[in-house]
Amino acid sequence: MQTEVLRVLRAEARSWWRHRELRGSGDLDEACRLERQTIRRDIGYLRAALNNPNAYVSCGGGGTILHLGLTTVSLYAPVERFPLASFAIRLGTPLIDYHPVRNITAFANLPKVTMDGRIDPEPWTSSSQVSLLTYLDAAERLGARIVNDPRAARAT
Repeated sequence: MQTEVLRVLRAEARSWWRHRELRGSGDLDEACRLERQTIRRDIGYLRAALNNPNAYVSCGGGGTILHLGLTTVSLYAPVERFPLASFAIRLGTPLIDYHPVRNITAFANLPKVTMDGRIDPEPWTSSSQVSLLTYLDAAERLGARIVNDPRAARAT
């Protein structure tokens, strides 16, 4: 898996328009430096996804977002075209697919997942903070599909 991650991240970094432009103008050293920097950053995002119990990926009509606490990484594309999110999901990060959700307004008004461990008491508003498990329950009630559900591991 490590080799595959590096291979895909390298290919992704090389495909960036700025890196291609630098290579085309003959500035290979700068292109390689920026590509290594991009790969290190992306590996840092994957580590954050693995180490943060409240990290998750969400996808829907607005694209795909990797939620890593105070940092989000997004792409206006399906999860299949976002290698960073795909790897995070393969490594066990929960995925919330809100394509099946009919009431997008209710979904947007769900409370936020806590990043500092502080959980607000009910009743919740859109600015409240809840645990990831509570958020998954609420999203599922609205019709979202959950992959890599951490609640399933707790039930056993």
